Amino acid sequence: MALHSANINVMEKAARKAGVRLSRDFGEVENLQVSRKGPADFVSKADLKAEMIITEELQYARPNFGFIREEGADIPPTEGNSVWIVDPLDGTTNFLHGIPHFAISIALEQDGEVVSAIIYNPVTDDLFWAEKGKGAWLNNRRLQVSSRKSLNECVLATGIPFHGRPHQETFITNLEHIMPEVAGVRRFGSAALDLAWVAAGRYDGFWEEGLASWDIAAGILMVREARGMVSEFDGRSKMLQTGQILATNAGIHGKVTKLLSTARKAHKEKVANQ
Repeated sequence: MALHSANINVMEKAARKAGVRLSRDFGEVENLQVSRKGPADFVSKADLKAEMIITEELQYARPNFGFIREEGADIPPTEGNSVWIVDPLDGTTNFLHGIPHFAISIALEQDGEVVSAIIYNPVTDDLFWAEKGKGAWLNNRRLQVSSRKSLNECVLATGIPFHGRPHQETFITNLEHIMPEVAGVRRFGSAALDLAWVAAGRYDGFWEEGLASWDIAAGILMVREARGMVSEFDGRSKMLQTGQILATNAGIHGKVTKLLSTARKAHKEKVANQ
């Protein structure tokens, strides 16, 4: 059984407190007042309330740390280089449709590197957490990515771009090249949980682009600490800047990278011929 560090304890307390509120609102989802945030992308009062709770809890415990947040403005650290990266409700569309698959994601970045992470689903009470050099965990069980090496045995997860968003055409091309090679492709609607599930070995891999840092910061550390591999589609490592991510076990990373490379070339040829 792993012992939580002080930072993980702080993050867990904030996530669980916000999770109580999210669970309550989820039970009354049909009564929520919802406003448009963008094309097919919604923000609810629950989002904002959860972020406020998390911010207050983390600021109380670590007053000098900064914030990168989905809903609120960024807050620079008052001392040092420690920053919380917070998504108070990853899977908002699921939440608003009564689908119990969403999560709170909190990562701690120090000197430009994510060192601690939590992904928490308040409906299932699954608390995924990781610290650099200490492994990835689900509650008190250590996690490790799957060991499958044959793509035809693998299940991959992805995210489908919302209507009106970029990357729809490239997504379809990627899917056309990956689907025939694998056992299945899933789209559950929460990038944070997708990455946590790769770390847990439930998925063999996950790919998506057009994401924000708060969607993937915690999950990147989670997969790496579960002995998985994380990169951009072409193998580079600027995921937090580009929003493009491929996370898999070590046995299939190169294979999926090649499929995505082939898909990228096919898309370029298609555009050139239009």
